[in-house]
Amino acid sequence: MLQFDLLQTDPSSHARRGQLTLNHGVVQTPIFMPVGTYGTVKGVMPRSLEEMGAQIILGNTFHLWMRPGLDVMQSFGGLHGFEQWHKPILTDSGGFQVWSLGDMRKITEEGVHFASPVNGDKLFMSPEVSMQIQTVLNSDIVMQLDECTPYETKGHLTTEAEARQSMEMSIRWARRSQAEFARLENPNALFGIVQGGMFEHLRQESLEQLVELDFPGYAVGGVSVGEPKDEMRRIMAHTPHRLPAHKPRYLMGVGTPEDLVEGVTQGVDMFDCVMPTRNARNGTIFTRYGDLKIRNARHRDDHQPLDVTCTCHACAGTSGVSWENGGRGGFSRAYLHHLDRCGEMLGPMLTTIHNLHYYLNLMQEIRHALDAGTFTALRQQFATDRARGV
Repeated sequence: MLQFDLLQTDPSSHARRGQLTLNHGVVQTPIFMPVGTYGTVKGVMPRSLEEMGAQIILGNTFHLWMRPGLDVMQSFGGLHGFEQWHKPILTDSGGFQVWSLGDMRKITEEGVHFASPVNGDKLFMSPEVSMQIQTVLNSDIVMQLDECTPYETKGHLTTEAEARQSMEMSIRWARRSQAEFARLENPNALFGIVQGGMFEHLRQESLEQLVELDFPGYAVGGVSVGEPKDEMRRIMAHTPHRLPAHKPRYLMGVGTPEDLVEGVTQGVDMFDCVMPTRNARNGTIFTRYGDLKIRNARHRDDHQPLDVTCTCHACAGTSGVSWENGGRGGFSRAYLHHLDRCGEMLGPMLTTIHNLHYYLNLMQEIRHALDAGTFTALRQQFATDRARGV
């Protein structure tokens, strides 16, 4: 089941406000989806995710197939029961993980032969197998198996001919994914994925053929795969707003706060990225006023919170009142610097909570601005604030 209601559009851009109804709940868009690769968003309790406003999270088909395996998943009725998250879940197809295996995999028309990175077993992933795994996972949004077209292939930039070959196979795999999804009578929603590398005309061909297949929703894949930022922005400006207006649009694996605001401007409804969680574990913090490196020595005796405007548990404590509004709860930069230096697990847990809260709050501010007709002003203020620096 999927219903998408378009609630508001921005007259000065392609930005739009929507509501997505899925089998496990309603999602307000534009939305950022935290990534829970192995059935958990690293370092964050499910209750904390709910408190910070997460509406939908990701699971990873490839990794959950490897561990704990489909027999375990089936015994829990799917991923929701296994990880105790009862709101919507989107699972990727496994295509990106297969791409990242490099020489450990062999891609053919039938599918992908590869050695398990867990125990070396010889395995096979096809569009049909991906649909079967995702049906067991019972994710609300299922992604077709595609070939993630790389920016570079064996040391050279992917050519137009290589990108076309990859894109056309992804279209054939889309048809096979759709047929198997229907055969399995999966009650959830299947998205098609637009490919085509850095070539706008290939993106357009992919888009048009997928639209003919009439998927409930569409994703833009094959970005954030090593290309320069201006190349990614060029594809972002070309593709999302050309997808059907009455269906949700998902930009896969993107990105920085600036990428999210630009993506919304170009008509994207849904985003995911490991950046807020991965960067938090590596000491990079996203704030309203730019990025902060908590490992820098200057934070050793800094009494400020990570972000004086933030109401997350790391910044405001249990009061939920930001320093900007007179609160004095939460944890100092000095304390978080100390935890990082000592390798204490509480450090990355708190910084992860903050980064995810920042991303989710940014999307909430965008939704409010779209409702109020002030999205242009928000974009301008966002750019000013982020440039100010911490």
